[in-house]
Amino acid sequence: MSVHRSAEQLEADLNFHDLPPFPGDVATAPLLRVRLSKLINGDGEETNKLWEACCKLGFFYLDLRDAPSTEVGNFEPTERKRQTENDNTKHNRADSAGSNNDYDVQSKAGRTMEFNVNVDGEQLLNDAEDLFKVGQGVFDLPVEEKVKYDLKDHGSYFGYKGYGEGVIDAQGTKDRNEFYNVSKDDILEILDPLPAPEVLSPHRGLLGSFIRNSHALVDLLLGLLNSRLGLPHDKLPSLHRLDSKSGDQVRWVHAPPQPTDDRRTALGQHTDFGSVTILFNRLGGLQVLPPNSDEWCYVKPLRGHAVINLGDAMVKFTAGVLRSNTHRVVNPPGDQAGHTRMSLVYFARPADDVILKVLNGSALIDEQRRQNPDNFDEEEITSKEWILRRALGRRQGGDWSKSGGTENGRVGR
Repeated sequence: MSVHRSAEQLEADLNFHDLPPFPGDVATAPLLRVRLSKLINGDGEETNKLWEACCKLGFFYLDLRDAPSTEVGNFEPTERKRQTENDNTKHNRADSAGSNNDYDVQSKAGRTMEFNVNVDGEQLLNDAEDLFKVGQGVFDLPVEEKVKYDLKDHGSYFGYKGYGEGVIDAQGTKDRNEFYNVSKDDILEILDPLPAPEVLSPHRGLLGSFIRNSHALVDLLLGLLNSRLGLPHDKLPSLHRLDSKSGDQVRWVHAPPQPTDDRRTALGQHTDFGSVTILFNRLGGLQVLPPNSDEWCYVKPLRGHAVINLGDAMVKFTAGVLRSNTHRVVNPPGDQAGHTRMSLVYFARPADDVILKVLNGSALIDEQRRQNPDNFDEEEITSKEWILRRALGRRQGGDWSKSGGTENGRVGR
């Protein structure tokens, strides 16, 4: 009985009670809800749900509650051969030309735990709550102080981007947010520290905790997807090592309320540049454009959850088996519109020198590529080059024509 009551309490506590409620009369995106605690415990149905979300929409909620620190590993089939030819060909029997919405998501048996990682959902939630306060301290600084840390002219996407210093379309329309990016490699002392406001100095330990916990979560997700794709053991995680030089970053986004008579898109439509994005927010405003739809749908924030989405690298690695979905940010809806919207994000990206191209060793990926031969071009580009090209192309004075991702369906060589 107590377990049942606890589950009911978890389901009831999804709203942020100190903020106006998210309106019930707006279109919301059909995100699946996946529980971290069940993924950690190897629940087959929950892993199926993860796979379905990553193939169909590329966005899902991850419930981090009731998932204390647990050592888990990447799930790999016990048999090395894994019946790859039979299983993956069966997974792809449905006609997937132009779509990957029909993949069989039945569970596979015979999994074992290898290469342990420490995943702590509760700590991630606590770190995120503390970091919202830290981020507010950054944005409260005078503009003349913050702009000292805009590193665009040094060829970097780390540091500060001011309000209106980005563009949301080819016409050069200015964005309506400011953000601050903190490099994983800086905080973990993989590279020399970057210039940063003094207000961040006392919080490097907190940032390190958030980065490590976020990356552990990414490792878990990549390991599960690696297995379902039938890739060689540890292939996807090996491209995203915590100690590799990469574009991984923590970002705070700060968007004040817009005038009631002039509300526009705050962040233009795009796909994410890297592999996995972990988003924490409390107000609406994020919208996704579901496949085969022309209606933008809000993503309702849920207390105790992160919003997870896949980026372009996962599309390129898998020939489009996995999806990186188009999304944007607008002013919060309903009664939330008069409040400042703030987000905290961890962007996980492949190591800088990883070539973004289709991976070998998966019959499922090979079949997807065979069925969609026109979706590939000859470009080979490193993760670092791809991220810089896209990020700087969306800054004032950048080359917008080079800022696109996998929105048009072409996923690279």
